[in-house]
Amino acid sequence: MMPRPRSTRRAPSPRHAASPVTLFHDGHCPFCQREVAWLARHPRRERVRLVDIQTTDVANEWGRSFEVMMGRLHLRDADGTWFVGMDASRALYAVLGYRRLVALSMLPGLAWGVDRGYAVFARYRVGLGQRWQAWTGRSDR
Repeated sequence: MMPRPRSTRRAPSPRHAASPVTLFHDGHCPFCQREVAWLARHPRRERVRLVDIQTTDVANEWGRSFEVMMGRLHLRDADGTWFVGMDASRALYAVLGYRRLVALSMLPGLAWGVDRGYAVFARYRVGLGQRWQAWTGRSDR
């Protein structure tokens, strides 16, 4: 029996995400609220459509469960490509014009650390956000 050929197809790079993109965020997350507020003031804000997963039926409208969307950041570009986790952040910053920063975050070695740091943050972001709000005594809502 002959071995199956390995696929040579590579996943799309977040550096080449096509705008406009749709960014799915948790409207209850203090960190997400701050990012959304920054995006609303950004000079290239027309390149990003924001969808609050707390107020949208993501399963029916986008084919992804709420639980999956809550676990990590999701972004869909104009070509229909999904980017998840740190790659979603990279794709967002690429369409906003920060491609050099994105390229830096993708360097071998550094990419591994950035990806792991994001994974830890994503896992604990709700609790961290609550502590941050209590510590600063503020709410961005």
